[in-house]
Amino acid sequence: MDGASRLPEGVAKLGKGFAGQLVGPGDVGYEEARRVHNGLIDRRPAMIARCRGAVDVVDAVAFARSNALEIAVRGGAHNVAGRATVDGGLVIDLSLMKGVHVDPRARRGRAQGGVTWAEFDRETQAHALATTGGVVSSTGIAGLTLGGGLGWLMGKHGLTVDNLESVEIVTADGRILAAAEEQHGDLFWAVRGGGGNFGVVTSFEYRLHPVGPVVTGGFVAHPFERAREVLRFYRDVTAGVPDEITMVAGLIHGPDGSKLAVIALCHCGDLKAGEAAAAPVKSFGSPVIDIMGPISYCEQNALLDAAYPKGALNYWKSSFLAALSDDAIATAVDCFARTTSPMSQIFFEHVHGKAASVPVAATAFPHRRQGFNLLVFSQWAEPADTERGLQWAQETEAAMGRFYDRGRYVNYQSDEGPDVVASAYGANYPRLRETKARYDPENVFHLNQNIIPKDRAGTS
Repeated sequence: MDGASRLPEGVAKLGKGFAGQLVGPGDVGYEEARRVHNGLIDRRPAMIARCRGAVDVVDAVAFARSNALEIAVRGGAHNVAGRATVDGGLVIDLSLMKGVHVDPRARRGRAQGGVTWAEFDRETQAHALATTGGVVSSTGIAGLTLGGGLGWLMGKHGLTVDNLESVEIVTADGRILAAAEEQHGDLFWAVRGGGGNFGVVTSFEYRLHPVGPVVTGGFVAHPFERAREVLRFYRDVTAGVPDEITMVAGLIHGPDGSKLAVIALCHCGDLKAGEAAAAPVKSFGSPVIDIMGPISYCEQNALLDAAYPKGALNYWKSSFLAALSDDAIATAVDCFARTTSPMSQIFFEHVHGKAASVPVAATAFPHRRQGFNLLVFSQWAEPADTERGLQWAQETEAAMGRFYDRGRYVNYQSDEGPDVVASAYGANYPRLRETKARYDPENVFHLNQNIIPKDRAGTS
């Protein structure tokens, strides 16, 4: 008898004290609740537990374990690999947990696990404060934070995990723990980059910094025929940028479907200094689009949202590059010329400053060298184009693979498997396995970029 067939009696028992919503197949709202951001993922959970607080999460974990149901955890549901849902199991859905509290005097912000970056920024920017978030504002704070957190402020203020002060987390055995440097420090170290392997994080406390409400940001776009020149300029100009500026470059499609080469940036300091820092980018070549200048920080964080619509079909490949060489640039441009989807992109993210200066062992996130992260972003609208979309991403990765450095960013991984997960953590992986064995020895939380508990691999 499978777990789903045992649900009715257990649901009745769980529902007596559950403050949230329990949604199953056939219930109103089930079809919407089971969907994640990536339309390529189509799974049907046996039940979705839409929690309102940590105790709801405790009850949902206990219910899943007593009914032998796999557990998926949903925050913002943006994970490209579809880890936020599961066929026939239980989804612990945090999307109703939207509380945000900002302490402007202490420069701290606490938010529950269902908050998105748009929602968090709206509250913190009321006080001209922010922490490093993602570059798409509909992304959930939970997944981005737990995987590391590249974002517009990382040059000056580090990654999201570098600004994490504490978490509240529900562990596999049903405990509600507060983890920080001085309390459950091993667990706090692990959640700063180790993903959802150690429990369900129900709230996050962040260090905030004076940012905005207006920054220097936006992007410029050039004709695709100049893509090689634009990317070489981007590589060269990033070598000397101040920490206040974070810059990405990409190969994208314009509204009319034409291919473009773009440079986008955010300077989080003084507006005059931002204008000076952006001047070389604005004056390079003859851009066909220039919307670079003063912009609200909330608008900056939503700058790319339209390019990532919910329900589009996605398949990504990503890796850090050893260098952004002329050969790597030429190869990326040639690969992008072959894409047939007007929604697909290739991006290069510059990692430098504070993000690259934190010691490797300080957090679980190990990628602390200055350089570039490559994202091959294959996206399409129609299921009939799936084979072509997958093939382009795979062929592009094969062509770009000779330029890869060791290590990958787990938040961008699709279906690479356990060997890539291990390589993504590098020297920190053994310690992560030990921590996993302490807090989740049975690997209850395995629908993620999974870290195998040390004892389960049969090693001492």
